[in-house]
Amino acid sequence: MSDATQSGPVLAADGTPLKRSLARALRVQKIRALMLIAPLLIFVFLSFIVPIVSMLSRSVDNEIVSRTLPNAVTALASWDSSTGALPDESVYAALALDMKKAVDAKDHTKLGTRLNYEKTGIASMFRKSGRAIKKWDPPNDGPYKQKFLDLHDGWGDIEVWKTIQTHSSATTAGYFLNAIDMQKTPEGIQAQPEDKQILIKLFIRTLIMSLTIMGFCVLLGYPVAWILANLPARKANVLMILVLLPFWTSLLVRTSAWKVMLQQQGVINDVLVWLGLVDDANRLIMINNQFGTITAMTHILLPFMILPMYSVMQTINPTYLRAAKSLGATNWTAFWRVYFPQTIPGIGAGSILVFILSIGYYITPEIVGGTKGVFISNRIAYHISSSLNWGLAAALGTILLGVVLLLYWCYDKIVGIDNVKLG
Repeated sequence: MSDATQSGPVLAADGTPLKRSLARALRVQKIRALMLIAPLLIFVFLSFIVPIVSMLSRSVDNEIVSRTLPNAVTALASWDSSTGALPDESVYAALALDMKKAVDAKDHTKLGTRLNYEKTGIASMFRKSGRAIKKWDPPNDGPYKQKFLDLHDGWGDIEVWKTIQTHSSATTAGYFLNAIDMQKTPEGIQAQPEDKQILIKLFIRTLIMSLTIMGFCVLLGYPVAWILANLPARKANVLMILVLLPFWTSLLVRTSAWKVMLQQQGVINDVLVWLGLVDDANRLIMINNQFGTITAMTHILLPFMILPMYSVMQTINPTYLRAAKSLGATNWTAFWRVYFPQTIPGIGAGSILVFILSIGYYITPEIVGGTKGVFISNRIAYHISSSLNWGLAAALGTILLGVVLLLYWCYDKIVGIDNVKLG
């Protein structure tokens, strides 16, 4: 056989080069694997990714102003608010034309609600004005400046026009500014009034209390996980049932039970009074504050800390401790220098899980936290379901997501996410 034949490419059975044939086979396998998981990916994308992105996009969306008042916004672009004079007749005429269409489409109340977030009273002004504007016939029954001034005093308030002009762009940073207790005004970015500066405090409170809950879960869950990992299988299974039992009970039921136990006439105070540790006239206040929230949430999230630590402890070979003791180490030294470092991945996994879960809880703080123990998530829920300020809720959610991702990144840099495992 010639040297040229020996040095040629290795061929597959069909005569194609073996390397190309293997690459084609691997490509076919990857396509088959992708087709198998494609339904799940599509489901996750449509039911999880799309709603989240849609909700978060509301944090900068402000098209309702320019879409509802296109002519008035264009006319206001040339108005100089620094002169202190009201807009001229052309602006009011453009507003009449836009408001007539908005009233017919019933969009004027939505616009009033949006602008009311920036200046209180605009919502009622738009709602009351809509009843009269519905009977107008612009541009045939002008002039409109005096008609608007007679309709409602707000149309003669220069601050109202400044608000419309300031928030007329299609996108806005106003929601994010409101989320950090700031506001966008015609004069620039300013701090909110002191009586409205609450969101930064809620963010700080949420982070501190979530870290506190995580710490208590580590302290309480570590001994339980160690006992589970070192007991005989039969006894460990019984104890594991007790650990998993809260998962079989409704979250609302568990939280309500803590509300009954922690109140001043509750079980815990009755026991303390019966033991003589607390005077009946000075019962402890353990509900509607941070103590109640931390206590209830620690109990609720404790299994999420125990299970990762237990799964890691199960994989630790007990001969390591015996070897350390045989070399002269005390029980404490053997535990601290040999056993504990091997459990850090479980602690890390449980800590991340508990922290992320606690930072987004709102049912438990709402029931047992009162005004001093609520989280930022309670404020988000309020703006979504009650005030309907979805833009601010989306901005708060975006900031909260960013904080979680930042802490996750810091954890990865300090500890290393590769060291986190579930067993």
